[in-house]
Amino acid sequence: MENLLQVGIISSTHGIKGEVKVFPTTDDVRRFKKLKEVLLDTGREKITLNIESVKFFKQFAIIKFKGYDTINDIELYKGKSLFVTRENAVKLEEDEYFIADLIGICVVSDDESLRGKLRDVIETGANDVYVIDLEDGRELLLPAIKECVLQIDLDKNVMKIHVLDGLLDG
Repeated sequence: MENLLQVGIISSTHGIKGEVKVFPTTDDVRRFKKLKEVLLDTGREKITLNIESVKFFKQFAIIKFKGYDTINDIELYKGKSLFVTRENAVKLEEDEYFIADLIGICVVSDDESLRGKLRDVIETGANDVYVIDLEDGRELLLPAIKECVLQIDLDKNVMKIHVLDGLLDG
């Protein structure tokens, strides 16, 4: 399992005092209020940044990091990702998983007729949809609902599913 989980991407600078506009890659943009630090992936290294202040504008978080007081200090980090350690990640409820932990998991149908790997998760308004590459070359779009996802065992890296009638037609 990944130890670092992405929480956002610096999309642009905001003003001239070192603030950045962050596009959240977490379910709840307000979680930035609770964070004290994030890890910035520069492409060469990961730098710990201490959060000084957080505001919100539309779907973005406007963040000011300690020690970055001008636009020139922070501008070179546009487009870079922000991460938290698993210890600083939000606590999950029962039957909730981080997407990073699900990508690549082996998928087996309850009748064992289908096998594959989870390639992607599409986040929709109602429920997530798992994109599964089946061994026979087909793609299965499986709604992440309890009728379809029977069991997830991250220790064994296996997800047991039930394919509802009609999901593989066409």
